[in-house]
Amino acid sequence: MAGQIESKLAALGITLPAAPAPVANYVPYTISGNLLIISGQIPLVDGKVACTGKLGAGVSNEAAKEAARTCVINVLAQAKAALGDLDRVTKVLRLGGFMACAPEFTQHAAVMNGASDFAVEVFGDKGRHARSTIGVPSLPMDATVEVEAMFEFA
Repeated sequence: MAGQIESKLAALGITLPAAPAPVANYVPYTISGNLLIISGQIPLVDGKVACTGKLGAGVSNEAAKEAARTCVINVLAQAKAALGDLDRVTKVLRLGGFMACAPEFTQHAAVMNGASDFAVEVFGDKGRHARSTIGVPSLPMDATVEVEAMFEFA
């Protein structure tokens, strides 16, 4: 039986995918005490990167904002794999966003709102979080966006 968070996702038309496997020498998540840290997730959909290229050089802010949301869906898939039940999450503590972009790009915050808005939509007030947004010259598999996360859980 699905919990409240998975029911909320279903109401939004979202079924969590299987947690993506790491593409290099790292673990997808780690737990320390009551903290769950999720490694950076790119916007994989059915094994393919849904948004590639650079912001400010061909990729629209709207496409990247949607990709950031997709990254959080993959973050939640990892959280479910780690915890078994997303209702165990008591607080989204932090999201970190990385955007592949041209040097003159400055709209990082607007793009990262795709991830932040989704976290609040799914978790309500316990989805409000600290965050960082960082522009980089490239990301794995030519992804436009990557999002990492830290949760508190019971």
